[in-house]
Amino acid sequence: MTRSGTAHRSPRRARTLLKTLHLWLGLSLGVVLALVALSGSVLLFEDQLVVAGHPELTGHAVPDPTTQGRALQHILGSPDGSALRSISPPDEALPVWDGGLKGGDHVYFDAATGEPVLRRKASGDGLLILKDWHTHLLSGPVGETILGVVAWAGLFMLLSGVWLYWPGRRRALTHLRPHPRPAILRWASWHRFVGVVAFPLLLVMLGTGTTMAYRGAVRAGLVSAFGEPAPRKPPPVPSSTSLVDWPAVLNAAHAAAPDAEITRIMLPVRDGAALVLRIRRPGEWNIAGRSTLWIDAPDARVIGGEDATRLGTGGTLANTLFPIHTAAVGGTLWRVVACITGVLPMFLMVTGFLFWRARRNRPPAMRTT
Repeated sequence: MTRSGTAHRSPRRARTLLKTLHLWLGLSLGVVLALVALSGSVLLFEDQLVVAGHPELTGHAVPDPTTQGRALQHILGSPDGSALRSISPPDEALPVWDGGLKGGDHVYFDAATGEPVLRRKASGDGLLILKDWHTHLLSGPVGETILGVVAWAGLFMLLSGVWLYWPGRRRALTHLRPHPRPAILRWASWHRFVGVVAFPLLLVMLGTGTTMAYRGAVRAGLVSAFGEPAPRKPPPVPSSTSLVDWPAVLNAAHAAAPDAEITRIMLPVRDGAALVLRIRRPGEWNIAGRSTLWIDAPDARVIGGEDATRLGTGGTLANTLFPIHTAAVGGTLWRVVACITGVLPMFLMVTGFLFWRARRNRPPAMRTT
């Protein structure tokens, strides 16, 4: 065989291998990816759906900080409150205390009195099950690892699909034209059209979703790439048996960051650990904020924290990925676009399957399309 003949065969073999990988990844991991993306489209409206399904959580006035502090004191001294891992203060969108337990259950408390209002069990609440599927494939850390593999497979299918489609710059638009019939051209053309036209949106959502599965490594990598110091950790605090004065803790937090909104209280899980408050400073994209305050709870004293608005380029980039993926920025338009984008992997999986089936049903002599 001549060298030119071998040279022609190598690209063909590479293309055939790429087609095979694209096909079988789409018919296997592509199913999981499509279902995960579809659940993400629903979760973009999670807060609205929770309120719609549980109207008892709305219609309350948000009390003043002192009243909130007394309510928090009551909550954390109750049996339900003693098992909480974190709790979010009431706000205008959800005017109740939202407590999270280790297993994923949520308990809601009256903003002013601290009395229980509602309990959502992770094993029986549709939205919580959907969220666990979207973030952990219902399998905890193992599921999150598998989800990372699925996300990488999705990026490979997206990039390989565009590469396999590319007919050259002059013929690109012509090859995007959808065909109504026969079936094999209809499904192939629609699959190709949507994959190429929606490529930028799919790349953004799949790319940011992939970083969520490796968020620790991604953050460390970006910070290191720009030569920035690693994020600091809260220092230990002296062990104490004193009761926490929660109104004083909240007042100390408000005094330390008067322009910020307290979004989540991360309760210590061991003796000697500092109390960590997530706060959202003006200009932060993340709804819960990425800034923190560290507090010696028994003394109601702020001992440090991190201002996410003063991070370097690497830390700032890391903080933009999650808000983009969850449509926390961009307003209603980006939320709708992100929702539609989440449906597209299912469309691509279905049209790809129909194209494959139509091709298999053709006579062997005609299977060259």
